[in-house]
Amino acid sequence: MAGVKPTDLAPTAAVKFFGAGTAACFADLITFPLDTAKVRLQIQGESKSSEGKMVVKYRGVFGTINTMVKTEGPRSLYNGLVAGLQRQMSFASVRIGLYDSMKQFYTRGTDNAGIGSRLMAGCTTGAMAVAFAQPTDVVKVRFQAQVRGAEAEGVKRYSGTMDAYRTIARTEGIRGLWKGCGPNITRNAIVNCSELVTYDIIKEMILQYNIMTDNLPCHFTAAFSAGFITTIVASPVDVVKTRFMNSSAGKYNSAINCAVTMMRNEGPKAFYKGFMPSFLRLGSWNIVMFVTYEQIKKHVMRAQQSWESPI
Repeated sequence: MAGVKPTDLAPTAAVKFFGAGTAACFADLITFPLDTAKVRLQIQGESKSSEGKMVVKYRGVFGTINTMVKTEGPRSLYNGLVAGLQRQMSFASVRIGLYDSMKQFYTRGTDNAGIGSRLMAGCTTGAMAVAFAQPTDVVKVRFQAQVRGAEAEGVKRYSGTMDAYRTIARTEGIRGLWKGCGPNITRNAIVNCSELVTYDIIKEMILQYNIMTDNLPCHFTAAFSAGFITTIVASPVDVVKTRFMNSSAGKYNSAINCAVTMMRNEGPKAFYKGFMPSFLRLGSWNIVMFVTYEQIKKHVMRAQQSWESPI
């Protein structure tokens, strides 16, 4: 990331890797109810009443949260949290923690990274992270979509996170754990490029023009901007990914078929279902994650410098 002067001791790849995973887990703990509300809004429209009309159960972000708490209890907001934390520890560590290393790879070790190198680095780490952590994302989405306390038609029930991994593998095959990997790679390539590159460039410009120093307000501003831009760009792919990963076997032939079905049955607005919870979640997640990540790097490097300084 921008902001490290040549004279400073730069964080090691290991510090960035574990720091990114830890920061992402902390951000997930804070923002998980918003993510669950987003998933419920995104899959709304798949179910229809006996008269063939679309069933509308949730309205708006806070309306969705309120409905879930009333009908399923507060714990429903954290359905899939264990899988979510597993996902972030394996997923964010790769896509965020290895971003700087990949950027160095594409620039052949120089500090002058252009927009092309940054985009390539974001796409690469985003795709690597999905290929590695996709099963955790599938289980997380299944739990978040699952209505607590009721057997909804077509929704499998799992007794726990490990049972979900076993059940999916047993009933859908190993490929079931990587369901939606294609659209998720696309989505995360877009998200990573939008999120990390936007954060990187905005932070660099803030520091370059001396608008702020490399501290919390700078990190907050860059993270909020990155979250807003990412939500606009990635929402359509995110909705398709959620629908496809949550679908029962055989409902959609492919992610493209899922997108075409959505367009035919629900119109173009369907691709921006759950936009507000997506933005609230991604904006707040970015702020918590990047601020925490920057603080972890800073404190670890200070501790390392104090250990290495002569007595």
